[in-house]
Amino acid sequence: MPGHSLTRLRVALTAFFALDGFVFAGWVVRIPAVKQQTHASAGALGLALLGVSAGAVITMTLTGRLCRRYGSHPVTVVCAVLLSLSVALPPLTHSAWTLGAVLLAFGASYGGINVAFNSAAVDLVAALRRPVMPTFHAAFSLGGMVGAGLGGLVAGSLSPTRHLLGLTLIGLLVTAVAGPALLRHPAPTPPDDGPASGGSRSAQSDPMRAADPPRPDSRRTRGLVVVLGLIALCTSYGEGAMADWGALHFQQDLEASAGVAAAGYSCFALAMTAGRLTGTTLLERLGRSRTIVAGGATAAAGMLLGSLAPSVWAALLGFAVTGLGLANVFPVTVERAGALAGPSGVAVASTLGYGGMLLGPPAIGFMADWLTLPAALTSVAVLAAVAAAIGFATRRSAFE
Repeated sequence: MPGHSLTRLRVALTAFFALDGFVFAGWVVRIPAVKQQTHASAGALGLALLGVSAGAVITMTLTGRLCRRYGSHPVTVVCAVLLSLSVALPPLTHSAWTLGAVLLAFGASYGGINVAFNSAAVDLVAALRRPVMPTFHAAFSLGGMVGAGLGGLVAGSLSPTRHLLGLTLIGLLVTAVAGPALLRHPAPTPPDDGPASGGSRSAQSDPMRAADPPRPDSRRTRGLVVVLGLIALCTSYGEGAMADWGALHFQQDLEASAGVAAAGYSCFALAMTAGRLTGTTLLERLGRSRTIVAGGATAAAGMLLGSLAPSVWAALLGFAVTGLGLANVFPVTVERAGALAGPSGVAVASTLGYGGMLLGPPAIGFMADWLTLPAALTSVAVLAAVAAAIGFATRRSAFE
């Protein structure tokens, strides 16, 4: 495929990653208003919100099959349309049960598009022969930051119905502009670097190529994909925990103001975005396995500082270091799982990774009740270290 076609595909996929983060963050900031509208108790709201998780997890495996049958590009576009339409539904509900039902549909489209565009990105990364996967996830992070910021700005002037309907219109517009680039072009194939094509680098020197890749349907490959998914779970556990418990840690344990508490998660999110924007350069210099090991170790050290430091500024530094460490682990594991087993590999790794993000907040809550919140947050450091250890132990089998 010509280079300009690959560039158009990369721009289009970047737009869909950003749209996903933008739409999801826009919904999240309106959860309190929707809770008030539905008159749901905290427990009922929690059950309703499980619809997002259940829909996503159920759909991810199915989406892998759809991508194999129809291609990841059409599935990405269809899921983007469904995501854009379904985000307008929660404000139209008037009970926790109906809210849970529409969130099931929203979660299904969210899970579907995550598998589909990650599968498409894996194909594009292989064709470009550059480790650009982190840049797509940086677009997701940036989209989420913009969506949350815009949601906060309009919360006082727009009702949830109008705000989320606006997200629907933006989503459909982005899909109409970026979608044709995906629909016109099939998934790219990696260039042939054999002797006939004049390739100059060997498989051993190319960080994006395995010398003797296992068959996608082999038992060994399935085992490696599960290992990659476990690494993703260990690190996404930290993302979920930081989002839900980071601000409370600053306010409750460090007696910080609400503004400083919000800045704690902002430091984490900004550092993660910066880490992903520079992830391609890092991967080109270190390769996959060293990036995983270094990222997990950095996140473990950062979270120990962030959770146990006695001062606000030290904790802020710890949160930022944690964000830098976690930034590229999930993108690398998903890309490698897709390279090994195609859309099915992406689906397995994404499902396990998403499961870690869901597991983090309640696990921290239970441990905080038993111990203290700072002690509970050290579990983020423990799992980041576990991810680094798994990455080191499987560096030759899973990442080369």
